[in-house]
Amino acid sequence: MKRILDRADERILAELTRNARIAHAELAAKVNLSRNAIRQRIDRLERDGLIQGYTIVVGDGRPAASTIAAMMFVYRHDRMRGGDVIHALRCIREVVSCDVMSGEFDLVVRVEATEADRIRQVWQEISALPGVRDTLTAFALSSMIQR
Repeated sequence: MKRILDRADERILAELTRNARIAHAELAAKVNLSRNAIRQRIDRLERDGLIQGYTIVVGDGRPAASTIAAMMFVYRHDRMRGGDVIHALRCIREVVSCDVMSGEFDLVVRVEATEADRIRQVWQEISALPGVRDTLTAFALSSMIQR
């Protein structure tokens, strides 16, 4: 039987996705539950297969580089049949989100990388996709709200 997640479960998963090593006490404060409730919910999410494991990314011993974010506003040649563009965007590792928009732009794509040059390369890749008519890119200067 597929279990329906409530808002607390969704927030727990979102926080663990951001930081899988977050302490239960800190997670409890963010989600507004007790530490014991957090532990029980995490155990249940693991048992139900919604959390299937934890990953370690091995670095080279240097401090992690800060992330640079850019928003790319994409105009497609054909709004209604431009699914090939979205499919291609899914294959670009630095694309962290893509929203279909109403109004002037067709897509808003959030790109994150550790170097501005990599964002430029991704921009070139997206601009060259068949089906992309034009793009406009804006770099994020700072992030004020992140959930």
